[in-house]
Amino acid sequence: MSPFVMLTRLSPEAVRSPQPLEQLERNATERVRKECPDVEWVGNYAILGPYDYLDVFHAKDIDTASKVSMLVRTFGHAQTEGWPATEWRHFKEIARTL
Repeated sequence: MSPFVMLTRLSPEAVRSPQPLEQLERNATERVRKECPDVEWVGNYAILGPYDYLDVFHAKDIDTASKVSMLVRTFGHAQTEGWPATEWRHFKEIARTL
């Protein structure tokens, strides 16, 4: 399983009040768990800046991570950006081989 980082920005229409945000989260989480049962969530964070959320998860491959991103986009008229990530410990191991 490889780590991935995903930033999500919701459309203004999706964030008019706090209650719909909780329903969006439940719906999106349920759908991702159903469609991508092997994905392991590491953390979810509300963030300040141009994006609303930062998610960290493990997926078996880039196709699965892409599927997660596509599924999240279908809720809340969201825009997502996702990247493969390397854990710092592993990055240092790679660097030592140079």
